[in-house]
Amino acid sequence: MLATRIRQKEGMFYFIAYQAVDLLEKVRFTSRYYFEGEEIAQAKLSEHDDVAQFIAGIERSEKGFQRVLNRQKIKQIVNFYETVVAQPMIPGTVLLFTDETLRFQKSEGSESVGHLSEPKGKYLVIDGQHRLAGLHFFREKHPEQSAQVEVPCLLFDGRSADFATEMFVIINSTHTRINRSHLVDLYEKVSWESPEKKFAAKVVNLLYGESDSPLQYKINRLGGRSKQEKWILQSEVFNELLKVVTVHKRWMESHLSMKPDRCYALVRDYLKGVKEVMSEIWGQNDRYMFTRDVTLKALIRVLDDLIVDRKLINDWDEQRSHKPFAEIVKPWAPLTKEFRADGFYERFPAKGQLERVRKIHQRLLDAIVG
Repeated sequence: MLATRIRQKEGMFYFIAYQAVDLLEKVRFTSRYYFEGEEIAQAKLSEHDDVAQFIAGIERSEKGFQRVLNRQKIKQIVNFYETVVAQPMIPGTVLLFTDETLRFQKSEGSESVGHLSEPKGKYLVIDGQHRLAGLHFFREKHPEQSAQVEVPCLLFDGRSADFATEMFVIINSTHTRINRSHLVDLYEKVSWESPEKKFAAKVVNLLYGESDSPLQYKINRLGGRSKQEKWILQSEVFNELLKVVTVHKRWMESHLSMKPDRCYALVRDYLKGVKEVMSEIWGQNDRYMFTRDVTLKALIRVLDDLIVDRKLINDWDEQRSHKPFAEIVKPWAPLTKEFRADGFYERFPAKGQLERVRKIHQRLLDAIVG
């Protein structure tokens, strides 16, 4: 196929164009797999909803990086394809990836234009899955028109799958096209992110998935798509833990060897201690605000304060138990009524969540040191 080779520093990729019907046969649709919330239950699928049937059949993997396709967005794109006349259907490039190293043969008299071999396997789509899904349905409805459509593509070859993940994060971290929590879930795979961010992301992942975590499956990794009860967004937990890691990095290096599992154990036992003391209202989110996002963020900030209490941390290090934390937060037990949902915002008045988190944090801290 005809291609233009593009060099940028040490990177190299290709600009190509495919006939729509050919490209759709050469790509595979994927999405990142989560424990819950992403599957479309077969019982809920309408036999007349072709888009839902298509999404349900998409390959899913923990090693993937793409977000799950949105039915409404695909339908809107198909409608655009059908109604657009003078304007191009796909004016932006679709980003493709193959881990195979393709052969480029320069044309005579040109260093950048030539012929590129095609991969034996199918392309991964780094960016443009919704546009291609829309093109799939447009082809089904209008085969004659789709035969006249060419799709501009940028092609990256000969790299690891982590390279494709990095490209996805780079593209989507510069705006808000996907929820922040999805990006946090991929940080540990991205080479250019800071060690602190990777570390915090791993700890959050453990808080989400480990069976002994007080927050197991209560952290929302999927934004509005989650179908189970969630207490806090993954990005919010990440932001608070990142502050703790950044401020106490030297201590974590010397006492926790900067190991995510050891930091997780610290956070887990702290939350277990809090849960034991506040067991009456822990998880009672219909009546209390204690395990809602605004209070959970304040709780992590209290942990940030407690880390400097060397006696407490030494006791925890010796016992490897939640008991030292339960003992120090015992003064919170009489505060349960303050976290009733009824009148909560009047008891903690604020102009916004940031100020309210600060007020809750200070109230909890004052009760300990009081």
